[in-house]
Amino acid sequence: MKRIFLVFIGFIVAAIGITDAYAYTERKTATLRVMNKAAGKTQTIDIPVGQRIEFEKISILVRSCRQTDPFEAENYYAFIEIYKSDGGKIYGNWMNRNNPGDTPSQNPDYDVWVVKCE
Repeated sequence: MKRIFLVFIGFIVAAIGITDAYAYTERKTATLRVMNKAAGKTQTIDIPVGQRIEFEKISILVRSCRQTDPFEAENYYAFIEIYKSDGGKIYGNWMNRNNPGDTPSQNPDYDVWVVKCE
């Protein structure tokens, strides 16, 4: 009886997708798009993972950049920290290229989006 119960639970788990494993490939460079809202200009920049770069009045640090498994729908995720020139942190979270509105960087001066990871 116990064995039948475990098999039944296994079918339920498989049916609702709990066993799906997400595979990501860690990449070395993040390509981001940054918009200066006041000027209305965007620029695409490449940032090596682990390095902090200065961009106008902010600095951006990419902690991680990941690509989804090649057999899944293509998506990129990056853990990004954004700082003001004076050193105050204004953002720190994962960003997702396909759903940028899930965790947007809400700053009155700049918008930042993930383009890809290489």
